[in-house]
Amino acid sequence: MTADPDHLALLDLAVATARETGRMLIDERPAGGPDVVATKSSATDVVTQMDRAAERLVRARIGAARPGDAFLGEEEGDTAGSTGVRWVVDPIDGTVNYLYDLPDWAVSIAAEVDGAAVAGVVEVPRRGWTFTAVRGGGAFLNGEPIRCTSGVPLQKALVATGFGYEAARRAAQARVLAGVLPNVRDIRRNGAAAIDLCQVAAGRLDGYYERGVHHWDIAAGSLIVIEAGGRVGGLDGAPAGNELTIAAGAELFGPLHDLLAPLGPARD
Repeated sequence: MTADPDHLALLDLAVATARETGRMLIDERPAGGPDVVATKSSATDVVTQMDRAAERLVRARIGAARPGDAFLGEEEGDTAGSTGVRWVVDPIDGTVNYLYDLPDWAVSIAAEVDGAAVAGVVEVPRRGWTFTAVRGGGAFLNGEPIRCTSGVPLQKALVATGFGYEAARRAAQARVLAGVLPNVRDIRRNGAAAIDLCQVAAGRLDGYYERGVHHWDIAAGSLIVIEAGGRVGGLDGAPAGNELTIAAGAELFGPLHDLLAPLGPARD
């Protein structure tokens, strides 16, 4: 397959916008750290003024170039469109990392056509990483092709996960983790789902799973994993999403799924 030129144009707009937004988030980050202006699922699930500023910038740049497109953003929700194209935006994936001035946060932008992701970028400004993919065109890191790992048995797999913000969910996730940890090489918790997905795509992680992610967290990263030869899904053939998201190389996906399934990873 080769990438559709129209999809490449969507990617170009996404990349330019993500890079500008990433620069703004570095250059305009308050010296004492951003202010927390709201909370969501719990007191530790925060929104800063920079999350909102970043989404406004993304919407302004893409809206100016493509005024009829729809948007789904973490901070401002759904905006209807008329073109069949929808932009799915997480202006800062890894807000707590950004709040604490840790480097693992990203700007994630995906373009969907008729509900399917066709282009995506995950920009990690503090690391100098730009992960990209176009449907049918492969996955790239800073312009160089990337691939998921292959031939890695479950017991030698390095697997990332993440945790929710509510106490009951965290307790349930800890129980699942206790069942996973003895059966894999090790676990990583990096704090940004979009980056975890891209690290799977780049072969820096072998797998990833998490309960509680939203569509804006995974829209771009999932496309990048798939274009890097991996698989992304939920339990028992369900799509990836809030209930559970699993990502891995094509050979490891099944064993990782089968390890997780009896542990009840979709229950709180």
